[in-house]
Amino acid sequence: MGSPSKKNESKGFFSAMSSIFTNAMHRSVNGLLGYEGVEVINPDGGKEDAEEEAERGRWKQEERDGYWKMMQKYIGSDVTSMVTLPVIIFEPMTMLQKMAELMEYSYLLDQADESEDPYMRLVYATSWAISVYFAYQRTWKPFNPILGETYEMTNHGGITFLAEQVSHHPPMSAGHAENEHFTYDVTSKLKTKFLGNSVDVYPVGRTRVTLKRDGVILDLVPPPTKVNNLIFGRTWIDSPGEMIMTNLTTGDKAVLYFQPCGWFGAGRYEVDGYIYNSSEEPKILMTGKWNESMSYQQCDSEGEPLPNTELKEVWHVADVPKNDKFQYTYFAHKINSFDTAPRKLLASDSRLRPDRYALEMGDLSKSGAEKSSLEERQRAEKRTREEKGHKFVPRWFDLTEEVTPTPWGDLEIYQYNGKYIEHRAAADNLGSIDDGDVKSIEFNPWQYGNLATE
Repeated sequence: MGSPSKKNESKGFFSAMSSIFTNAMHRSVNGLLGYEGVEVINPDGGKEDAEEEAERGRWKQEERDGYWKMMQKYIGSDVTSMVTLPVIIFEPMTMLQKMAELMEYSYLLDQADESEDPYMRLVYATSWAISVYFAYQRTWKPFNPILGETYEMTNHGGITFLAEQVSHHPPMSAGHAENEHFTYDVTSKLKTKFLGNSVDVYPVGRTRVTLKRDGVILDLVPPPTKVNNLIFGRTWIDSPGEMIMTNLTTGDKAVLYFQPCGWFGAGRYEVDGYIYNSSEEPKILMTGKWNESMSYQQCDSEGEPLPNTELKEVWHVADVPKNDKFQYTYFAHKINSFDTAPRKLLASDSRLRPDRYALEMGDLSKSGAEKSSLEERQRAEKRTREEKGHKFVPRWFDLTEEVTPTPWGDLEIYQYNGKYIEHRAAADNLGSIDDGDVKSIEFNPWQYGNLATE
């Protein structure tokens, strides 16, 4: 199965990836200002603009220089959980909450379930998978979850969403969501490689969606991501590579190419590819930009649009707040609010983290102190647990014996155990609480599974 090779100049179809990669390398500045290992890339300019770009960004010069000295020793390393980072680069959200952002356009999965066309199912489902990249382009880092931390979301599209931090070393999260049309299950383990002024992020995870009407199972493999200009220059994110979604029931497959950013932003955001049948024949072409919209069109076996057909839009980005401090969407604000919280909230919920809340209120000093306190409590809990010979066991997800290969390494699979349904039914029978009661609950991920108000 090859990469799409046709190009429509007016639409920017299927631009050549290799030439853009070359452009990106040539327009970077290496060894900037005498700092070995620094690479700065201006996404909107050429090589000449990169030196000026290096002086931009959120860091003051003294902070930037000090942080660079501290981080140099980690070049080439996986820094997922080995570095204590300043809250100045954080957003008031945890990785568990960020996992829930994939549910913003969940109506696309509803449409996939309702569709009788097997290829259109993949059109809807892949558009759903692409839609989250608009939110993922934010340049702020979410908080790493504490072991045992959870996040619950309700009141959106009939969905119940639950995520839990199931491992600390390596950092791993598991999530489950469902409504009347689909179930969503993910085991997530990020792998990183720190390159100095950038970091490569490899999604060592497994994402499965089951469409309930016919029991169709979809498997998603997303592209890797690169975070550019971490310290020098304005931070920006790119995800060059291919996304593959496979219908494990029929063998049909979607292969979509995220084009890398080239000279003066050429190709940035563009996504192009095909829906293939089980015989690897293209049936539908897809094109668009992950920060704007996606469209589709029926095609022939050579990948050419069929006569008397036209591109039809399947998804577009919703309106977003203007000048938002953290570049949040309206949905991201809902995720952080208690509007999407269940009637009884676990004390381990991310919304209750004092460091996250302090950052949301704009108090960086308190956020940093609370973050250090939580990290120390986590280390103390680990020491106590190991002294007693106890092993941490997640409450809502069970570790299976399954180990699945991914493009970036093997992955142990956690499976939703169904206990949350019983818990939620029992909690709902206890009545509701208002926001003031919820905010007074002390964040406690070590209180595994106890109802927050009991």
